[in-house]
Amino acid sequence: MSVQMASQGKMPVVLLKDGSTETKGRDAHKNNIAASKIIAEIVRTSLGPRGMDKMLVDSLGDVTITNDGATILKEIDVQHPAAKMLVEISKTTDNEVGDGTTSAVVLAGALLENAEVLVNQDVHPTIIVDGYRKASKQAGSFLAEISETVSADDVDTLKKVARTAMQTKLVKSDSDQLADIVVQAVMSVTEKDDGDYKVDVDDIKVEKKAGASIKNSEIVKGVVLDKEIVHGGMPRRVSNARIALLNSALEINKTETDAKINISNPQQIKIFLEEENRMLKSMVDKIVGSGANVVLCQKGIDDMAQHYLAKAGVLAVRRIKESDLTKLAKATGTQIVTNLDDLPSVKLGVAEVVEEQKIEEDKWVFIRGCDNPKSVTILLRGGSQRVVDEVERSVHDALMVVRDVTLRPSVVAGGGAPETFVATSLQNWSNTLDGREQLAAEKFADSMESIPLALAENAGMDPIDTLTSLRSRHLKGERWVGIDVTKAAVSDMKESEIIEPLSVKLQVVMAATEAACMLLRIDDVITTAKSAGPPPGAEGGMPGMGGMGGMPGMGGMPDMGGMM
Repeated sequence: MSVQMASQGKMPVVLLKDGSTETKGRDAHKNNIAASKIIAEIVRTSLGPRGMDKMLVDSLGDVTITNDGATILKEIDVQHPAAKMLVEISKTTDNEVGDGTTSAVVLAGALLENAEVLVNQDVHPTIIVDGYRKASKQAGSFLAEISETVSADDVDTLKKVARTAMQTKLVKSDSDQLADIVVQAVMSVTEKDDGDYKVDVDDIKVEKKAGASIKNSEIVKGVVLDKEIVHGGMPRRVSNARIALLNSALEINKTETDAKINISNPQQIKIFLEEENRMLKSMVDKIVGSGANVVLCQKGIDDMAQHYLAKAGVLAVRRIKESDLTKLAKATGTQIVTNLDDLPSVKLGVAEVVEEQKIEEDKWVFIRGCDNPKSVTILLRGGSQRVVDEVERSVHDALMVVRDVTLRPSVVAGGGAPETFVATSLQNWSNTLDGREQLAAEKFADSMESIPLALAENAGMDPIDTLTSLRSRHLKGERWVGIDVTKAAVSDMKESEIIEPLSVKLQVVMAATEAACMLLRIDDVITTAKSAGPPPGAEGGMPGMGGMGGMPGMGGMPDMGGMM
């Protein structure tokens, strides 16, 4: 009752901590939209083959040079809560389909910018959200309508898709060779099950090393381990390798409880050491007896065991990561052994050659020539660490888009062609809507044109002339016409072999719409202040040592005179 009386009497009611802030209504919308527009503006200039790169320097001085939208937004460490949502959609798009991260952020920024115009015209955000959602669903239908179904194992199409993904990157001039490597890798790890394809990109190991040139990158039909052979006396190369994979240590296990051995004369020491050696020798004998001439171990290998293995001419590598051991099992067609007694019953892995090679200053072990490997390695090279890092990001995008087409074999043209088709189709479709939702659908169509607009701007073309030319050709029914930025002209993208997966375009539209709708529905932003700790004079605080009297054991301080 007292609270009600206070509020009626216009007395202030304190709900939030000191230092907390609240932004309501139109101001909250403006603040969120402004932050999102800034994020979209950052990545907008990096869209397309003529997009610019960003140099990002972190707090330790490490430099990243890239035009990958997800990488840019991850590295700049955004603080604004609304802007963080755009960073999230780029990250989600990257994880889901691997490409289209910049497009998703640019589209989300355009959707919010156009929504702001409607909000200023007193169109309620809920109506805008409803219109956007309907338009997004319709956009998905239009994209599916112009898509072309391809064969999931059509190497030529897959190479075109991989090349298109790398056209926008630093590796553009080497995209033919890298596209070939990427398609080989994906096709090696693809499994067919009742007509459906399954691809796990984690089965493709990507190793990178600065030095040499991008042209020296290669695919290894097997696994590359960034480890050395454990013993100098072991062979450096083994042909017709028969491989044993162990995840148990070739060492004497220490007892779980503290054990104490009483030795009374030197003879007992000798017996003790000989017994240890005999146990290690029996372990090695089991390996040699199984016919293995290569041992790859997840754990340690004792010095004495190394000696016996070297004597038997067995090549051994230790402390291999568990993920690499799993890949080795898939590549060589064997299984991982935990107990050496099981080794004779396990089919050994097979490879044409296992050898140690020097890559720059490091020695790496290559397991090559596996028969029908279900795990392969791509070894990437580049002139410097910055270059090889960007090559890795480019290859990741290419791997993902090839996987996308394998899983969902439908493609559309690139160069802003599908976005322009969707925009012109949505303009016509919006006339079927009633009321203010129609305005929102029209703004959605305008937003779709932000992608070809950004491509034209980044290519140095006149954006207005390019867009009007695109629209007129699409209205004539030329649905594959887009912006060929390398020729700085509007042309048929299918002839230019610029092809993208349908699933990437659908993901971009869906992610951008969801982010925009979520931000538009926010009408109140409440920021709470951090706790400033206990106020001065509170229990436990010691301002000016005023609380000394309350310290335990010091209350009253007995008369010192009586203690003398």
